[in-house]
Amino acid sequence: MTPFDLSGRAALVTGANTGLGQAIAVGLAKAGADIVAVGRSAPTETAELVRASGRTLHAVSADLSSTAPIADLVAQAVAAVGEIDILVNNAGIIRRNDSLDFTEEDWDAVIDTNLKTAFFLSQAVARTWVEAGRGGKIINICSMLSFQGGIRVPSYTASKSGLAGLTRLLACEWASKGINVNGIAPGYFATNNTEALRADGVRSRDILARIPAGRWGDPSDLGGAAVFLASDASAYVHGTVLAVDGGWLAR
Repeated sequence: MTPFDLSGRAALVTGANTGLGQAIAVGLAKAGADIVAVGRSAPTETAELVRASGRTLHAVSADLSSTAPIADLVAQAVAAVGEIDILVNNAGIIRRNDSLDFTEEDWDAVIDTNLKTAFFLSQAVARTWVEAGRGGKIINICSMLSFQGGIRVPSYTASKSGLAGLTRLLACEWASKGINVNGIAPGYFATNNTEALRADGVRSRDILARIPAGRWGDPSDLGGAAVFLASDASAYVHGTVLAVDGGWLAR
């Protein structure tokens, strides 16, 4: 067994039906983990990919725009897999508009999904670990905008900056309990969240010009980072936000 082996472990991944969440779920499954996929739509394609890796996927339907479903979804996950070993807070939304015109509705929707729900889901899962006298792994999916300002996405930038701060705070509180809390900050990946950017010829050209790797990230590029932070290989890693960005932040 290598320190990256996740055999016998179960990972709860939010927003696992498409894009980065799907890639993370599949990467964890290939390392040996069973998956609980939480989201509003059925993770049909993700389930096929996970099962092709020889692991099982249990789907839990929940709308993570509020904290209302958290207790029930955690109970369903525990009933399905016995114990949750890994939590990946990936579910997120983005709203774009000039800051002069940005609405309170768009502010609240993004903050509630990207930050508030991530905290209270982490709290709910961590409570199960503390009550059982065991540790676990939490991986928060942050962003380049956890470090930078961005343009026309004020609530997204605020939520992802907050999530990076929350990652460090929870690490400070929970490391002594055997709970590792870390984050991954994806760079510019080809997903539905960046479709508008990639369709904008000027913005897409400018972004590519700054990425040392010379390309948009493919969701599969995240798998290794997720496996590392979910595995025993990162046992002494706490409060880190790992950039997987093609060198963007180094530019």
